[in-house]
Amino acid sequence: MKIGIFSGSFNPIHVGHLILANYITEFTEIDEIWFLVTPQNPLKENAELINEDLRLEMTRLALESYPQFKCSDFEFKLPRPSYTVNTLDALNEKYPEHQFSLIIGADNWDTFHQWKDYKLILDKYHIYVYPRLDAKLTIAKGLRSSVEALESPIIEISSTFIRDSIAEGKNMKAFLSESVYNYIEEKNLYR
Repeated sequence: MKIGIFSGSFNPIHVGHLILANYITEFTEIDEIWFLVTPQNPLKENAELINEDLRLEMTRLALESYPQFKCSDFEFKLPRPSYTVNTLDALNEKYPEHQFSLIIGADNWDTFHQWKDYKLILDKYHIYVYPRLDAKLTIAKGLRSSVEALESPIIEISSTFIRDSIAEGKNMKAFLSESVYNYIEEKNLYR
């Protein structure tokens, strides 16, 4: 099976993530998308990062009605910080029956050369890059067999915007799946 790895903090997961994942399963060769909740991105500060188990539960709730999406805590069991190359190799070792690809945004593609062992990722895995509003997406000719620019809709909803808005007392129900919205309310998160 062809599995797309969509890794992120999902702090919180929102409808933009779901729209993008839906596009990828419908318009590429990807059969399933595994949402890997990341304990800590090595290139990001974690000051606003809530507990990983809360983020995992929100992700699980958001994906309940999508059989082609899976929620995963795979990186929770790996050494930290979580480096994508190590995660992909560990997935490949544990699930040799699957073919794994990486899904990243154009903003991440801009800094991809800073990732640990990025050349190994390019050599071993297919990468799908989705557009972002403020990122110009350029893929060198020599990489186009392993890196694919998606023509997916540009969804400019950010988890930061949602967190900040909730902290200001705004109703963000339309930006989140109902179960995630209810979970945030119940647990009084981001206030």
